[in-house]
Amino acid sequence: MKKIGFDNDKYLRMQSEHIRERIAQFGGKLYLEFGGKLFDDYHASRVLPGFQPDSKLRMLLQIKDQVEIVIVINAGDIEKNKLRGDLGITYDLDVLRLIDGFRSIGLYVGSVVMTRFQGQPVAEAFQERLESLGVKVYRHYPIEGYPSNITKIVSDEGYGRNEYIETSRELVVVTAPGPGSGKMATCLSQLYHEHKRGVQAGYAKFETFPIWNLPLKHPVNLAYEAATADLDDVNMIDPFHLEAYGTTTVNYNRDVEIFPVVTAMFEKIMGTCPYKSPTDMGVNMAGNCIIDDEAVREASCQEILRRYYTALCGQRQGVVSEDVIYKLELLMKKAEVTVHDRVVIAPALQKAALTGAPAAAMELPDGTIVTGKTSDLLGASAALLLNALKILGGISDDIHLISPVIIEPIQHLKVSHLGNRNPRLHTDEVLIALSISAATNPTAELAMEQLARLRGCEAHSSVILSAVDERVFRRLGINITCEPRYQTSKLYTV
Repeated sequence: MKKIGFDNDKYLRMQSEHIRERIAQFGGKLYLEFGGKLFDDYHASRVLPGFQPDSKLRMLLQIKDQVEIVIVINAGDIEKNKLRGDLGITYDLDVLRLIDGFRSIGLYVGSVVMTRFQGQPVAEAFQERLESLGVKVYRHYPIEGYPSNITKIVSDEGYGRNEYIETSRELVVVTAPGPGSGKMATCLSQLYHEHKRGVQAGYAKFETFPIWNLPLKHPVNLAYEAATADLDDVNMIDPFHLEAYGTTTVNYNRDVEIFPVVTAMFEKIMGTCPYKSPTDMGVNMAGNCIIDDEAVREASCQEILRRYYTALCGQRQGVVSEDVIYKLELLMKKAEVTVHDRVVIAPALQKAALTGAPAAAMELPDGTIVTGKTSDLLGASAALLLNALKILGGISDDIHLISPVIIEPIQHLKVSHLGNRNPRLHTDEVLIALSISAATNPTAELAMEQLARLRGCEAHSSVILSAVDERVFRRLGINITCEPRYQTSKLYTV
């Protein structure tokens, strides 16, 4: 049974109360830059066992009458069709997804801001689309000399050129599809405009990682570096906080580097800066809610290993540089972990060596290791899922959950009508077949009932999975890693 290391209920209470205090500190108007993911924060749930992926949203719902959402997107990212790596959708589509998601749970979305707007036709078309859907859109523009030319930035030639975002609530949460969208600049631009209108609004940051009150080399913070290895983010001691208070805290390089600029901007806008350090700007309470340090250390070390294997596969696919691999290997050394600490790797490789074909292994909640091999009927991943469900349901290994009578027509459909060369069932196909069998077969129904117990399990494949299999594992909540090799020598795979 996976150990719980994080008190989620305590986090919800502490975090919402701390944000209320910060709003009051600034007289009732706060622009809160939200870093990371508001929806589906699975990184946090993996490294902080007990943290719920929707925790941040649930926290905001506790104060929802005070909350207004502003979504920021870089116009250049729209033009380049920039993709979210985890979802495989463009940033502009993710804006629509975010709006729907916020609205569906009762959070108010006030507007969308397009930053670094330079008349990009694709961005203009996106604005027209949003406005036709009833969404307010504002434009912010590039500022020459940003972020060093403070005099120009904090003037009518800088922030003053940006369109003022009309807001109506005390807490304005500024979020975005991904990094580099311009969240901080949007917040500071609003402070400038609010000040001109006689409103003394404030600014704060909400970044879950790195956790400021954990040691620099704590595995939780190292796991954050692993997650952002391709962004050149580096955790570091906050020198401003150390100088001001004599206390060691952790922040990351971008916030430390930009802090003198932020301080100068505050002084220019408000006459004084309310913060003495980048750490002061934050409102994150996650570090105060860890209840089992050993559990979060173990979970974070596993996350570093998962990130390493993901990068190896990315390098094999030509989308990750060698420098990222080197950085992750260094982080593994700092965390004192090796690939041997991921217990599902060896069984998967052993099974593949024995069968001469792709294989996979999974660690079940009680520590049991189950494997799956390639057969004439099933791919290794599909076989692994069925074998895992059998063990969880106490079903004998020699019982067929899905009759060959059901599998063979599906194979015929794939090959004869849909043009597939591989007749074996993928994970999505085998789960559909299992659900059909469950309608008449009580044993198959019992197996289906075990699916929820797979969430949080660790798994490893001896080859790079198809996009379909990878997506199914992700939706089931299984933490899958793969060896950086393909099943075939084909250049084009899907």
